[in-house]
Amino acid sequence: MNTPALLELRGIGKKFPGVVALAGVDFTVRAGEIHALLGENGAGKSTLIKVLTGVYSADAGELRLAGRVIRPAAPKDAERLGISTVYQEVNLVPSLSVAENITLGRQPGRLGFLNWRAFRRRAAAALARLEVKCDVDAELGSLSVAMQQMVAIARALDTSARLLVLDEPTASLDEKEVAELFGIMRKLRAEGMGIVFVTHFLDQVYAVSDRLTVLRNGQLVGEYATADLSRLALVGKMLGREVSAADFTSHAAAPAVTTQPVLAARGLSRRGAIAPVDLALQPGEVVGLGGLLGSGRTETARLLFGIDVRDAGEISVKGAPVRITSPRDAVRLGLAFCSEDRKGEGILPNLSVRENLIFALQGKRGVLRALSRGEQEQLCEHYIKALRIKTADAETPIKNLSGGNQQKVLLARWLATQPAVIILDEPTRGIDIGAKQEIEQLIAKLRSDGLAVLFISSEIDEVVRNCSRVLVLRERRLTGEIAGAGLNSENLMHLMAGTHEAQS
Repeated sequence: MNTPALLELRGIGKKFPGVVALAGVDFTVRAGEIHALLGENGAGKSTLIKVLTGVYSADAGELRLAGRVIRPAAPKDAERLGISTVYQEVNLVPSLSVAENITLGRQPGRLGFLNWRAFRRRAAAALARLEVKCDVDAELGSLSVAMQQMVAIARALDTSARLLVLDEPTASLDEKEVAELFGIMRKLRAEGMGIVFVTHFLDQVYAVSDRLTVLRNGQLVGEYATADLSRLALVGKMLGREVSAADFTSHAAAPAVTTQPVLAARGLSRRGAIAPVDLALQPGEVVGLGGLLGSGRTETARLLFGIDVRDAGEISVKGAPVRITSPRDAVRLGLAFCSEDRKGEGILPNLSVRENLIFALQGKRGVLRALSRGEQEQLCEHYIKALRIKTADAETPIKNLSGGNQQKVLLARWLATQPAVIILDEPTRGIDIGAKQEIEQLIAKLRSDGLAVLFISSEIDEVVRNCSRVLVLRERRLTGEIAGAGLNSENLMHLMAGTHEAQS
C-alpha cells in the first residue's frame, strides 16, 4: 500500500516506576487503512494508545499526524487534532441520556442556552451512521452493555475525526453486531479514515484488518500485511516462541461420575431474567453455559451465587439443600464467582494487588479472624508466582496492571478461599492469547484438583476446548445439552442459534 502515512509514531518511549512500558516503538497508520495493534497484555498497546491520545506524555520519540508534529497533552487535544478513541471499557455517564452522552462537552447552543432539539438530532445522526436504532432520550444505564458500546462508538464518530482508535470495541457485541460494526469500519476506510483496531479476537483481525503491528514486552516486533502472516505465525510473534496447533488442543475431560453433585439447582428462575433451569456439577468437571449474547448465561450465574434473588427453585451443595440469598452465603458454602465486568464488579482499582487478592478470603473469615500481614504477603507471593502475575510487587495499585494480570489477581482472590465450585463468567475477555493459554491451563489444573467449574465464554471454540459438556441457553431458556463426541463448534453453534437439535 503506497498511501501516504496519516499517523507516524517514531521511537516512542515511556517509563513508569520499575517498568519500561515502551522502548523505541514505531507505529504507522495510513489513510484508508484498518490497522490492527496486537500483543499480549502488558505488551504496551494501551500505553501506546494513551501516548497517542494525550493521556500520557512520551518520554522519548515523535508523533506526526498528516506530516505535522503533534504533542497532545490531554484527550481533548487529541480530539481537536482529529483523533477519536473508544476504549475497551465504556467510560460514559450511565445516568445521562444517550443524546447527552454522545454530545457531552460538545452540546450545541447559544448565549449559554442548550439547544436540546439540535443535540438530539445530532445524536440520532451519529447513531444512524452506525445503523443503530436507539431512543436518544433513553437513560444510558438502562441499555444493554452491547448497546452502550455502540453509543460510545457513535460518540467517537461525532467529530471531524481523521483517525479512529477502537480498543476492543467488539468485546460486548454479538456476532450480528460485530458484522454491523465491521461494515461501518469498512465504510469509514473507504472514506479515507485511518482506523487503529485493538482486539484479542484473531478471527476479527483477519476478517477486517489490512495491516497489523505486533508489540511484545514494550518493544516493536514488526509490522505486516495481514494476508501475508498465518495465524500460527502471528501467535508465535506475540508469544515470542514457535507454536503449533497442539498448543490449543482440548484440556477438557469428563470426570468420574459421583452419586452426589457438588452443586445442583432445580427449577432455578427469576422473572424477566431466566426461565426455570436445572443443572448439576460434579467434582472435577468443567461445565459450559453456552448461548448468544442475552441468552441468560450471566443471569443464571448470578442466581447461583446469590447476587440476584431467585423467584423459584432449589439449590443444593454436596447433596444438602441450601439457602443462598447473598454472595456471603455462597462464599461460606464454598462457591466463588469471577464476574464478566472486571472493572465494575471485580477489581478495587485504588487498592494494591495484595489488598485485592486477600479481599474474599478476609471476608470469608470475618473481622474477628483478620489475616496477619505476614499471612497476606505469603499468600500474595504464592499466587503471584503460581499464576505468573506481572507486577512490580504486591503493593502496586491493581489499576496499574494490564487487563490480563488484573484477571489473574481476581482468580487468585477466589482460589485463596479454597472453593469447591468456581463460576467463571468470560474469564478471558479482553485478554491476549498467551494469558488465555495460561488461564485455560489453570482451569485444567482446577479440574484435576477436583474443583467443579461453571464456564461461560462468548468464544465457541474456547467453550468446546475447555468443557466436558455444555448446557445451551437460548432466549433465556435452557434448550439442550451437548456432551461427548457431539460436543463440537458446529453442533454448539446450531443449538445456540436454534437451527437444529444437536446430537450427543
